[in-house]
Amino acid sequence: MSRPVRCVIMRGGTSKAVFLKEADLPPDGDERLKVLLAIFGSPDPRQIDGLGGADPLTSKVAIIGPPRSSPPRAAKTHLTYTFGQVDIRTPEIDYVSLCGNISSAVGAFAVYEGLVEPTEPVTIVHAYNTNLDRVLTLEVPVRDARPLEQGDYSVPGVPGTGAKILVDLADTAGGATGALLPTGHAIDRLDVPGVGAIDVSLVDIGNAHVFVRARDVGLKGTETAAEIDSRADVRAALERIRAAGACRMRMIADVTRSREESPATPILGIVSPPADYRNDIAGTTIPAADSDVISRLMFMQQAHKTYAGTSTVCTGVASRIPGTVVHEAARPETRDRDQVLIGHPAGVIETFTRVERVGGNYVVRRATLGRTARRILEGYVFVPDESGSSPTCS
Repeated sequence: MSRPVRCVIMRGGTSKAVFLKEADLPPDGDERLKVLLAIFGSPDPRQIDGLGGADPLTSKVAIIGPPRSSPPRAAKTHLTYTFGQVDIRTPEIDYVSLCGNISSAVGAFAVYEGLVEPTEPVTIVHAYNTNLDRVLTLEVPVRDARPLEQGDYSVPGVPGTGAKILVDLADTAGGATGALLPTGHAIDRLDVPGVGAIDVSLVDIGNAHVFVRARDVGLKGTETAAEIDSRADVRAALERIRAAGACRMRMIADVTRSREESPATPILGIVSPPADYRNDIAGTTIPAADSDVISRLMFMQQAHKTYAGTSTVCTGVASRIPGTVVHEAARPETRDRDQVLIGHPAGVIETFTRVERVGGNYVVRRATLGRTARRILEGYVFVPDESGSSPTCS
């Protein structure tokens, strides 16, 4: 026997997620884990028996609940949002991280589901995110009381164009570690087993990140995702660096268990100065003049095919903090403007960033991400009642 659970599949930016209502799921715990894994068909590298797309970018869940009265920052929000990164090969879901791409779809979902009163031309959605205990501000274009999906805004890595949804992640600074600069330093030197001493910048907004210079890990910085993934030695070294950074930020206790303790975050960014490079998807050349900084990401132990939403704002913020490896790599003449253009494997992504120095600390005033979102499917996923059979969606 199977029971139906209402689901909505939405694309947000370059990711795709299954949206579920909190009330339709068991309470948080082992039973909820079983249900969610069954919905996605995990663990299975093909996720053939569920809704997962056999890729970290399409194996994501958004659990939406009503607004809460506590903590105090959640009291004036429209909804509660929990993001989960569903592992493909192990029976685990990572709730430590946040997905900026899927966050854009949360705003559209709220309007579709009547969780917020729609106003034209833009509806403001305040979402309390449980992962980071922070509030996201989402600006959703609306027409005739429905989210506007068609438009002329292009997101590299997404076919076509759509209506621009603005996601402001300024409130997420320090959400994972307690501080924008978790160690208080713009740059730290890590002694990494098998790698040696290496300079990194540890920055926490959107998600915690470890940034390294491409040249320090034997890369040019303009490699495609496939080229990075093909080098097992580089991938192993990057994971050891990520683990050391996570340990320095006190996100994990054991550097040898980074994949088990926190596989998704911190995200590792590999930065380099602007340069010409090949678009990994379109097969065209992106000139150096189009970017302020070049970056590649390691996400879930794989090279990211595009660029994560939270990484976009974190890279932008880091580029405005003197002393970081990102600031060092960024085009000097662009450091005084809000717009930051980041070259990634599938194109160039922009963020608008404003960082101020207040006393001895840096305060983020603005950290925005432009995305598009689309509702793909609404229906029911059938969850087996301990039968061992698997779900389908209709």
